[in-house]
Amino acid sequence: MRKFKSIELFAGAGGLALGLEQAGWEHIGLVEIDKFAVETLKTNRPEWNVLCEDIENVAKRDLEKEFSIQKGELDLLSGGTPCQSFSYAGKKLGLEDIRGTMFYHYAKFLHQLQPKMFLFENVKGLLTHDKGQTYRTILDIFEDEGYHTVYQVLNAWNFGVPQKRERLITIGIRKDLTDKISFQYPQPHKYKPLIKDIQLDHNPDTAQCARYSEYKAKIFSLVPPGGYWKDIPPDIAKEYMKSCWDMEGGRTGILRRISLDEPSLTVLTSPGMKQTDRCHPLEVRPFSYRENARIQTFPDSWIFCGRLSDKYRQVGNAVPVNLAKELGTAIIKSLELM
Repeated sequence: MRKFKSIELFAGAGGLALGLEQAGWEHIGLVEIDKFAVETLKTNRPEWNVLCEDIENVAKRDLEKEFSIQKGELDLLSGGTPCQSFSYAGKKLGLEDIRGTMFYHYAKFLHQLQPKMFLFENVKGLLTHDKGQTYRTILDIFEDEGYHTVYQVLNAWNFGVPQKRERLITIGIRKDLTDKISFQYPQPHKYKPLIKDIQLDHNPDTAQCARYSEYKAKIFSLVPPGGYWKDIPPDIAKEYMKSCWDMEGGRTGILRRISLDEPSLTVLTSPGMKQTDRCHPLEVRPFSYRENARIQTFPDSWIFCGRLSDKYRQVGNAVPVNLAKELGTAIIKSLELM
């Protein structure tokens, strides 16, 4: 079996790249600007060709020469971008309309390399951002660059990840290949894992785990696993929540303590935000960055570099490894039809 080759943009700490590797992909290039994430990638996979550069500079170069591959030969371009608001404003200028956005550089890679397929991963909210105009513009650009696209929101919990994490997955197939290639999204697993299915640490040190203030820890000690602010005395909750007390909505992320018998909520980049708390089920503390990495289905052998805050951020920004593997396997199945 031949190795299918990919290039990944905005690679972060490697969740997507590792999952694709597990599915059988060979990475010929990864681009990431954050020095700690790059150190993570190079520490774990010194053989990977990782460019620690601003993607704007890389996209200006001759990409065929940069990655030693001819236009049309690359099997997959993968990655996701921060998507600022933009619109055509009726001009229909294609790539010129999206200059100044991070997505522009992703599109420039597509334009130069014309891979057989692409995987574009992003937050679910992109579907409704700017009343849907942002995503509509993105799809139009993909169309202009010669790709047929399909998209679907996938919940990582359905694919071997003990976490409710919804992501918008857009798959593109180059139009000259659509009579040979068809893509089917992976099917949800029958069993959906829970927090009790991962290894939990006992009292990890401060190099591994953030800590609550004494005040916050005292309040969290009142919250039962699976509970939140409504499960403690109202006067204590009101004092803690302050202005959030008068906000509309359920505010279910405040003083939220995860239980062993449920999946994690979406792993975030910081463990201490008041409106998005995720307290450990067995100890009064946040999850350690390594526990978060297990929730994201990174193996314990995957080393994260930088300060503790950098490690939390890298883990929180990552694509869950098991979800990436499922997608990578599905894309290979499509390409094997050729």
